[in-house]
Amino acid sequence: MMSSILRLTLIIILFGFLFLVRVFEMDLFYDPLITYFKNDYLITGIPEVESRYLVLNMLFRYTINSLITLGIVYLLFFRKQYVRFTAFFLSISFVILIVVFSLLLVTNFKSGYILPFYIRRFIIHPLFLLILLPALHYHYKTTIDKN
Repeated sequence: MMSSILRLTLIIILFGFLFLVRVFEMDLFYDPLITYFKNDYLITGIPEVESRYLVLNMLFRYTINSLITLGIVYLLFFRKQYVRFTAFFLSISFVILIVVFSLLLVTNFKSGYILPFYIRRFIIHPLFLLILLPALHYHYKTTIDKN
């Protein structure tokens, strides 16, 4: 078994990697929508976007965040079934979100900018980690208490 100090250190390092992905997002990923959603979405139309390249970069970023998320889940619970569930959940979520986002992108966000804004946010940020950790922790505590 791994010492708790080493586990905590590795978890902190993984959260640091999530932070670094965010800090260097402009250098690492193609995403003209970062600036659009930060400033211009209320006054200008959607910028020129290379859809395939954007989706590929979103997949790359989602994959990096997902791998880090899986590492955090494993280090927190040491349960392979939690890692498998998280991997399955993240995979299905990405497919659903990217299909909906791509459809909205093709229509140039004619239905509004709020839905694509939040879908994109779920794709490029590790928000599912914030949702899954309390759920997995609750499940872990309730199954430990029953044994």
